Amino acid sequence: MIGVLIATLLAMILYVVGVIITVSLSSASTSKVMKYGLTLFVVGYILTAVIFYFVLPAVTIPNMLFANLVIAVVFMSLLLFTIQAGEKIETKVKRPIVILFSAVIISVIVVVVAGFMSLEKAHQSITTSEEDEAEPLTKEETPITVAPEFARNKIQKSMSAVPNPQFYDLGKLQVQRVDEEVVYVAPVEFTGFFKYIRGKETAGYFTISATNVNAQPEFHDHEMKYTNSSYFSNYVKRVIYNQYPHYIQSGEAQLEVDDNGKAWYVQTLYRPMHITNNPNMDELRVVVIDPTSSEMEMFRPSDAPSFVEGSISSEMATVENNYFGKYIHGWLNSVFGKRDVKIPNASGSEKGVTPIFASNGEMFYFTDMTSPKENIDSALGYTLIHARTGELTYFGGEKNTAIMDSEGAKQIVNKQFPEKQWEGYMPVLYNIDGNPTWVVNVLDPNGLHKQYAYIKANDSDFAVFGDTANETLDAYRMALLQNPGNVGATDEANLTPVSGTVDRVLVTSTEEGQMVQFLLENDQTIYTVNASTVPRAIFLSSGDMIEAQVQEMDGNTATVEEMTIDQLTE
Repeated sequence: MIGVLIATLLAMILYVVGVIITVSLSSASTSKVMKYGLTLFVVGYILTAVIFYFVLPAVTIPNMLFANLVIAVVFMSLLLFTIQAGEKIETKVKRPIVILFSAVIISVIVVVVAGFMSLEKAHQSITTSEEDEAEPLTKEETPITVAPEFARNKIQKSMSAVPNPQFYDLGKLQVQRVDEEVVYVAPVEFTGFFKYIRGKETAGYFTISATNVNAQPEFHDHEMKYTNSSYFSNYVKRVIYNQYPHYIQSGEAQLEVDDNGKAWYVQTLYRPMHITNNPNMDELRVVVIDPTSSEMEMFRPSDAPSFVEGSISSEMATVENNYFGKYIHGWLNSVFGKRDVKIPNASGSEKGVTPIFASNGEMFYFTDMTSPKENIDSALGYTLIHARTGELTYFGGEKNTAIMDSEGAKQIVNKQFPEKQWEGYMPVLYNIDGNPTWVVNVLDPNGLHKQYAYIKANDSDFAVFGDTANETLDAYRMALLQNPGNVGATDEANLTPVSGTVDRVLVTSTEEGQMVQFLLENDQTIYTVNASTVPRAIFLSSGDMIEAQVQEMDGNTATVEEMTIDQLTE
């Protein structure tokens, strides 16, 4: 309650100054003015405290100025009416009060204007870097292939594992790495006030793989008293507010699990910039709170305990994207000129962003950026925000411009299965062998996973669908190889040198050209090469010695990117 009481006291300052002015200048009895002034102060304080208890306004200059103005106008009007009922307000009292109120109104206007004018500074507070394109990514390096809608649907079907399941529903899903496995963590939350009264504590949380659509959810018995769905002093946001009322909380606290299976709530906060409520992205903080004891500690995002993947919440990442894209040259430019303005798409799986993991285990939030011009469905580039530091990297190189945006990728999936009403979810732009590629989950109307879609980002007609992530990736790579328009497109792939003696050869003709498949002695891998890439490959025969650079795939297959044939290739 301390934070609420402090905020309420600060919100009554203008009213108190008004009472002092009235006591000093009014011809009415001083004791009468003090009596009614004090009575209204107590009533106003209680009413304001009750409102603040539920609203939880951060103690910032804009919030407190506005609260002071509203409270003073209401209760000073009541005070003046009470001490001089039916009479005209004395000029010597009215004038200084009007001047005081006018000064506060002007201050509110100044703060609002300052808020708009400081948007560019908020943009500049973001730690940013720019790169042409990301390193080629593979499914191992970005393993989140399960859409949160599908994970939530599966967990809902397992709620019977929870004691008294009628008390609970699923809370916010949070993706993180636990014991080297990428999983979704979903707390069970109270379904309403009366269920909270009955239950007092939530039962625990679920985990489910974020990489395997066939995995089943696992319930973890872990009673939690301070949660997002608790009430009164057990509401986790209120607990944090009472400790840090001068910080603004970004979104809803998320549950993360340490290596021992203990759950913690993690909340991103920030102090506003100057006299505004705009965030200073360079001064973000994260609070880690124990949901059983309410003990908490504040850290800089990068200094949070190692098990915390998302020091920066998905809500904060969305705010960061907005400030980065819209306010590069300030507020006026974002409204009128819109020079260099980029608008983040809202196709992400979490509040407009999609979490992905790099090969080193670090988590990032992905968002593609599009033009503010209407009816433009191409992407300008994309951002990756480091989930522990908040550092934003913008990828806007030539290969990442003039490609379809995430909404366009979803529409391709939606149009593929109109009769089944399957739709695309969680589009993420991968750099697959040098080709910007949208990878999209395909879900049915019930949120059940059906397929994966790999869509070439600069060619809406180039789409490959499959049942598993591995199968679809291999089919997509094979399609790239077979398409003459993609010759040389995989130059950036991670290639493996291979040499040996040819054992068997098969040449087939397709619409895209001639394909050569061959086996090497003492090697079970099936190698495939497009004759457009290596023209002399069609003359390959058993016994030839070859040296090649190949892209290995699953299932003992590989595509040949470069090849020399002994005594045949110059």
